[in-house]
Amino acid sequence: MDYGVLQKRKRVVVIGKRGNSKFEFPELEKTVNKWKIKFDLLADLPALKPGGGEKIMQYKTGLTNYLEKFEIRNGVDFVTQHITRPHNERDLSIYRIAIQKWLNNGERLKYSDLPENLKTHNNQESFLDRFKVVDPNGCSHTVVAHIARDGHYYIYPDFKQIRSLSIREAARIQSFSDDYYFEGSRSAAFRQIGNAVPPLMAKSIAVSIKKLLLNK
Repeated sequence: MDYGVLQKRKRVVVIGKRGNSKFEFPELEKTVNKWKIKFDLLADLPALKPGGGEKIMQYKTGLTNYLEKFEIRNGVDFVTQHITRPHNERDLSIYRIAIQKWLNNGERLKYSDLPENLKTHNNQESFLDRFKVVDPNGCSHTVVAHIARDGHYYIYPDFKQIRSLSIREAARIQSFSDDYYFEGSRSAAFRQIGNAVPPLMAKSIAVSIKKLLLNK
C-alpha cells in the first residue's frame, strides 16, 4: 500500500551485500495511497458476466489519474485477459448476500450466517470468511496463489456484476501493467499473479538499490 499498490499485502524482503563492509539500505520512497479500486483502478474495464470476457477487448472509458500516474495503461489501446470464471446459481446467490452485507453495512459474510439451503457442509466453526468481497473504496485484501483454485475469496464489488475477479482485474490489483500477458491457462495466469511480487513495490526497491550503488 505504501508504494501505490491497491492491496493490503505484507512482504519481508531481505537485501544482502557481498563482503564485510557496512552499509545501510536507504528508506524506500512512499506514496500516500488515496486511490479507490473500483473507480480508479477498474472503472475503465468492460462489464462482465460470470464466465464472460475475451482475450482481447476494448476499454470502456479513458484513463483515470491512477492508471496514468502508475502506467498501468501504458500505450496499448486494448486490454487482454479480461476473463472471469463461470459460477453456478448457488455461488451467485451467496455472492449477492456477501456483496449486500459489505456494500450496505461494511460487514463480511460468515459461512455460518448463510441460509441452510446454500450450505454444503456442516463445518461452521472454521474458515467462516471463505466468501470475501473486494473493497471498492480502498485497497484489496491480499491476492494469493490460491485465487487460481478459488474465486470465492475475491468477489467483484458490484450488484450489476455478480462474479469473481477477472484475470486482468487481479493483475491490476497486483499492479501489473496491461501490456503484461500471462501465458498458460486461466488457472495458470491466476497462480502467476498471486505468486508475484507487485511490480510497483519491486520498482521502489530497485530504485533504492540503484541510488545506493550510484552513491558508492
